[in-house]
Amino acid sequence: MTELSPHLTGILDTLPQKPGCYIMKDETGKVIYVGKAINLRSRVRSYFHSSTELSPKTEKLVQHITDLEWILVGSELEALILEMNLIKRYRPHYNIRLKDDKRYPYIKVHWADPYPKVTVVRNMAQDGNRYFGPYTSIWAVHQTLDLLRKIFPYLTCDRVITGEDPRACLYYDLKLCCAPCIGVTGLEDYRSMIDDLCRFLHGDIAEIADHLQEQMRRESADLHYEKAARLRDQLQAIHTVVERQKIVSTTKTDSDVIALARQDGDACAQVFFIRAGRLIGREHFVLEGSRDTEENEILRQFLLQFYQEAAYIPAEVLLPTDVEEARIVEEWLRSRRGGEKVQLAVPRGGVDRELVDLAAENARETLKSLRAQWESDRSRQVEALSELQRELGLSAPPSRMECYDISNIQGTAVVASMVVFEQGVPNKAHYRRFQVRSVEGEPNDFASMHEVLHRRFARWKGPVTEMIGRKKDPSFAMLPDLLLVDGGKGQLAEAVKVLQEFDLSGRVPVASLAKQQEEVFLPGRKDSILLPRDSRGLFLLQRIRDEAHRFAITYHRNVRNKKGLASKLESVPGIGPARRKALLSAFGTIQAIRDAPVEELMKIKGVTRELAERVRGEI
Repeated sequence: MTELSPHLTGILDTLPQKPGCYIMKDETGKVIYVGKAINLRSRVRSYFHSSTELSPKTEKLVQHITDLEWILVGSELEALILEMNLIKRYRPHYNIRLKDDKRYPYIKVHWADPYPKVTVVRNMAQDGNRYFGPYTSIWAVHQTLDLLRKIFPYLTCDRVITGEDPRACLYYDLKLCCAPCIGVTGLEDYRSMIDDLCRFLHGDIAEIADHLQEQMRRESADLHYEKAARLRDQLQAIHTVVERQKIVSTTKTDSDVIALARQDGDACAQVFFIRAGRLIGREHFVLEGSRDTEENEILRQFLLQFYQEAAYIPAEVLLPTDVEEARIVEEWLRSRRGGEKVQLAVPRGGVDRELVDLAAENARETLKSLRAQWESDRSRQVEALSELQRELGLSAPPSRMECYDISNIQGTAVVASMVVFEQGVPNKAHYRRFQVRSVEGEPNDFASMHEVLHRRFARWKGPVTEMIGRKKDPSFAMLPDLLLVDGGKGQLAEAVKVLQEFDLSGRVPVASLAKQQEEVFLPGRKDSILLPRDSRGLFLLQRIRDEAHRFAITYHRNVRNKKGLASKLESVPGIGPARRKALLSAFGTIQAIRDAPVEELMKIKGVTRELAERVRGEI
């Protein structure tokens, strides 16, 4: 066992014997592991016993621990919740993590609006709306929405619904909208339809079919044949969906069935969603950091992270094996379910065991398919990087590539982007943005590029001045294996000048990519390089160039919008920078400031009644 530093020894000697969470850090201050314990002193000190008692993963972890923090809590449940939140915040390397969990899409029903729409979002919020998910495939979500519109023709336009519009849009003729805008569907009927849509997504299909059948009979009896025909079409679409769904249980209990598959450090969880005895859907989730970890711990972490984000908690969760602290996990799930009981069950036989085994088989097949896809992707990336090495005359494949792009409109709000690809894939944690300071008036992309690159390499060279927290910004701490600028010979010349200023000529290879002919320019070469149109190397250059352009445009739009808000307030006498900032922070938009009552504006420090009335009158 490595000898502990006095700093670490001092922390271990003063750990309290109380429940809490511990945070382990490496020499750069980065959080590499988060855990919880009923007795912090006993649990944390156990990591530093003889290495023969540790798993290979834990032994490797301990070798990198240089600092520790701990947080006391009042109970095991509080420790579990804090552990989840810390893992979500820091995504430590040695913890098990849902891969890309923040990107999973949800279906959002805007229930808080009078005429709710249905959209796709990436995050849930406590805002009075209804959410369904998470899903792992955005393509599957849009397929679901296409089906929903045929069964429940909800609004997709931005009209203010009064029921008095002179005519409906084309979607009404296509039977993809129920046209509340012209009064075909009233508010009560529209919300009833959207409520059915929500229940459909939840799996309550039999009840919806009965409800629509009764509605259809009623409308037909009242001689409302057009409405009855629409309801008939909805029923037919629903029956088509029901016929595709497999009945897997005679019980009416809502259940999730979860199983795992593992191979060479990769792990995949499969979830079957069973509602009222029918299998209504399934999703798979990839887990990171699972190598050398017991299956029950992987399963526990998946349960916590999945249900922390899930829009619905069922009454029963069927598992392949027991999980540690099942009682505490059930208690947490019950709190997420609004106090209703949730049971974690490991079936030993019967239909439930068959469902778990089926989920496990699906998990294995999914992981096998994913690994083949990953291997294919890695092969393509290796081929692209090798081709760039050969065609650009590099000494090695460019592991780290940085690309820069300038964005402005007639010289206003000039900004730049820096995007980073490592091993041929984006590393968004290392993306950076710049506001250009030295270029004003007429647009000058050459001067802007020079400033941005100078600032980038100054941060690489600078000692203690460029710090984030206690360490240098990691994106500026490394030199690229290939520096790519968007543009032609002019932008390339500026990049070369900057590299010469920092004595990096020859050390950092540089190239530019001109969009018109997709020409690659290199320093010291008169003629450009034209890579084959089907070249993987060219495709990779185009990807990183387009990503830099997208990132720059997005930033430019945000800066421009903020400046537009501020400029309107700047024209109001008596509104200086401090009051302008306070107003924008409080209300967010010019429209919100314009609509706010005078009394609300007066709550802002330094805004008198006279000034508030002037603001409302002049913006």
